[in-house]
Amino acid sequence: MPNSKNQKKSTKNKKKTIENQIENMEKATNVIEKISKEEKAKKNKAAKRKKEQEEKISKMREDLQNQLISQNKFGEQFNDMVEHYLFLVKLKDDLKYDIMDNGLRYEVTTGNGYTATKPNESVQNLTKVSSEMRKILQDLDLKEPEVDLQESNEPEEGVGDDLL
Repeated sequence: MPNSKNQKKSTKNKKKTIENQIENMEKATNVIEKISKEEKAKKNKAAKRKKEQEEKISKMREDLQNQLISQNKFGEQFNDMVEHYLFLVKLKDDLKYDIMDNGLRYEVTTGNGYTATKPNESVQNLTKVSSEMRKILQDLDLKEPEVDLQESNEPEEGVGDDLL
């Protein structure tokens, strides 16, 4: 008889353990699904950003090349400088995105396990890249291309001729 009681108790404990394991697996599955959705959203956002950036670069390339043509500047050295400028535009956009995403400072874990804040190096690099971009435009005697991806039909706030 005592054996039967122990068997019932053991079966009950096993059942409870299995129920806990199932519950933990369901929680883990929910966490994995949430992470998967976040990663998918992040990839979609990055793809959209890249597409907008490519459109911007294309318009800038056209504008800069037109400026060179109007100044009778032809040759691969000029095209190479324009491509270098456009590379820096992409880099500048990536640095700005990093600053918006991570902030001016970010937290890191030290080797001792403590958290510390470090300045975001993208801030310094952004200044250097912007300076190099201005130098290229000066060397080519070009104006900064005017590119507006926000082609909205809606008037901006404070803009317009309404008197109210």
